[in-house]
Amino acid sequence: MSDHIIVAIDGYSSCGKSTLAKALAKKLHFVYVDSGAMYRAVALYFLRNNIDLQDSRQVADALKKIHLNFHSRDYETHITLNDEEVSGEIRLMPVSESVSAVSALHEVRTEMVKQQQRMGRSKNIVMDGRDIGTAVFPDATVKIFMTADPKVRAERRFKELAPKNPDITLEEVFENLAHRDYQDTTRKESPLRRAADAIILDNTDLTPAEQLMFALSKVEPYLT
Repeated sequence: MSDHIIVAIDGYSSCGKSTLAKALAKKLHFVYVDSGAMYRAVALYFLRNNIDLQDSRQVADALKKIHLNFHSRDYETHITLNDEEVSGEIRLMPVSESVSAVSALHEVRTEMVKQQQRMGRSKNIVMDGRDIGTAVFPDATVKIFMTADPKVRAERRFKELAPKNPDITLEEVFENLAHRDYQDTTRKESPLRRAADAIILDNTDLTPAEQLMFALSKVEPYLT
C-alpha cells in the first residue's frame, strides 16, 4: 500500500499506546497519527449535537460536517474539530464513556480509515489505535500489540483523569476500562484483536524509556 515506513501500535485502553507512539515518532522524526483522538473527536461532535447512534442517516449526515486536523505545538500533537482545539475536552469522562459505541459504527470507521490510509500513503508514520495492524494498515512495516495488567491500566488512567475530574473514583475508571475492553473486543466492526504478525509488548512492569527501547529495536532494521 505504501513505500513509506508505517508502525502500527494496537492494544487495550490505557496501555500507554499514545505515550509510546509519540515518543517513537519523535525519536524517528516520523509523523504521529493519534487514531484514538480522531474517534474521540467524532464522539465529542456526536455528544454536542445529540446524534442518535441508531439513526444511520443522522450519523452519515453528521460525518459530512466533521473536519479533523492534526498540528504540532511544543512537540505535542494536537487535534482540531472543525478548526476548534479539542485535545483536552476529548479526554474527559463523557467522551470516554461514549467513544467505544461511536467507534463501533460502520459509517464512522469507514470514514476514519479513509483518512488514516490517506496519511499513510505520503509519510513515514506511527499510528496507534485498536485496529491499525488488522484493518487500517494490514501491511504495516512493524506491528506492535500492547497489553498490561488491568489494575495497572486503571491506576494509570485514574492518575491521568483525576486532575480534571476531581469526583472520579478508581473503581469507576476500572469499570469503564472493563466495559470498553468488552465493547472493543466483541464489536462486529473491526474488533480489537492482535494481528498474527504483531509483536506483543506487555508493559505492566516497564518504564516508558524501556518500552521505547523495545519498539526502536523492532523498527531500526527497516531504517537502513
